[in-house]
Amino acid sequence: MSDDIVFDRSFDLAPGTVDEVAPGVRRLLCDNPGPFTFKGTVTYIVGRRNVAIIDPGPDDDRHIAALTAAVRGETVTHIFVTHTHRDHSPAASKVKAATGAIVLAEGPHRASRPLHVGEARRLEAGGDQSFRPDRTLADGDVVDGDGWALEAITTPGHTANHMAFALKGTETLFSGDHVMAWSTSIVAPPDGAMSDYVASLHKLGKRPETTYLPGHGGAVRDAPRFVQGFIRHREGREASLRHRLDKGAADIPTLVRAVYIGLDPRLAGAAGLSVLAHLEDMAARGIVTTDGPPSIDGTYRLAASGRAPLAGG
Repeated sequence: MSDDIVFDRSFDLAPGTVDEVAPGVRRLLCDNPGPFTFKGTVTYIVGRRNVAIIDPGPDDDRHIAALTAAVRGETVTHIFVTHTHRDHSPAASKVKAATGAIVLAEGPHRASRPLHVGEARRLEAGGDQSFRPDRTLADGDVVDGDGWALEAITTPGHTANHMAFALKGTETLFSGDHVMAWSTSIVAPPDGAMSDYVASLHKLGKRPETTYLPGHGGAVRDAPRFVQGFIRHREGREASLRHRLDKGAADIPTLVRAVYIGLDPRLAGAAGLSVLAHLEDMAARGIVTTDGPPSIDGTYRLAASGRAPLAGG
């Protein structure tokens, strides 16, 4: 399914090591590797003397100490957060206390849609529920610093409050977890929504930035082309789901086995939620039906309209 995406999983940055990844941009890796975080969360430092931090990371004292050491002798004026999963935002409060910087983000953690019965625990598990920014940002807001400026770009999908940041005057965009070089992004309801995610991909695909610095792994090069590969990947996933449902009704575990070949067992739950995200979108567009609102436990079948050809884009 990802054959049209050439992933780059080369990433040799050691945890705690400060690396200048682009002119005026340094990065620092947190030692929190895993199936969803790859080698760990990447925190960025923008500027010199009076700097901004993007995604301070999890509540990890070693990472926070390494981050504050990396900016010793400098003034941290702003802390930007791309989204409020627990591997990105919880360190913001401690870094703010240590530096006096203001925290900026789209807003608090929230669901992408009204919750169904039993979903509250899932939403709370991955989200930083206590996060509150000092300043909320809207799409297109530009924050000026000392020798740098960041444009806020709303990119919901992975989470409802996901935001990317374009470094003005350069071809660099901080993409958070929306677009990464090492893997596709997880879209897991109720945190995320597939319709939002694909719309945000199209939005980024129209922008001029050519290099993305993501929340995990190395830089995305030739980013507009890479984004088009992600869009095709999602269209292909939907086509695979339609193909399986054309053979008859199926539940989500059956669909996962049909469309995720050779899946790492640690990712089975996430794959099921990603399929749910697709099915929610397909149900809203009248392509599939189920009894009641789409849910992880539902059985799905093609609607009459679902047998029509896939729409382009």
